[in-house]
Amino acid sequence: MAPRTDPADLTAVVVDDHPAVRAGVAYWLSAGVPPVTMVAEGEDVRVAWLGEGAEADVVVLDLNLGGPVPALGDLRRLVEAGRRVVVYSMRADDGIALQCLDLGALSYLTKAESASHLVEAVHAAAWDKPYTPPSLAGALAGDRSERRPTLSSRETEVLVEWFQSESKEFVAHRLGIAASTVNSHLERIRIKYAQTGREASTKAALVARAIQDGLIGVDDL
Repeated sequence: MAPRTDPADLTAVVVDDHPAVRAGVAYWLSAGVPPVTMVAEGEDVRVAWLGEGAEADVVVLDLNLGGPVPALGDLRRLVEAGRRVVVYSMRADDGIALQCLDLGALSYLTKAESASHLVEAVHAAAWDKPYTPPSLAGALAGDRSERRPTLSSRETEVLVEWFQSESKEFVAHRLGIAASTVNSHLERIRIKYAQTGREASTKAALVARAIQDGLIGVDDL
């Protein structure tokens, strides 16, 4: 899906097996600034593939759709098709959250989050940006892994700049280096994380790993 260029007319499709949740999300999104219109909703992920749901800017996806098994396969297929996905789940599970981010979800929120955080996550996703809500950030920050990769000062600088920037080209401009050098640093960082058994294949997953390892805080984003 092509990047957005206009903040107006944002749309979402909501996949959740509870009608009250779908109605609440629709209201919260419509009251946001800018407002987001829920163009389709349903209890089955097929609503995100058909009609207006197939064209929605953001998919708000519940992980448990009428069963105990998380809908990770549905998430993977949506991401592989280029969809922007915000996972909105009852599960306050750091492992599942990181798995969703590794699969390409742009944010993971529990249903205990306030309306404002869901709206912010959807707004960020519409612009292909990750969003880490406070509860997830707090849980990740409290889980200091002993398997941290050793990043150079330059790699850490590039990583933090990338989290705060619109693009790798902007990072290159700010740091006075080539865009290819930015890519090289980020690729080495991902390799280092993979070598510790903590893969981070997406930007959102790298944000979560950096919070876990104390490299950044929510206020830095």
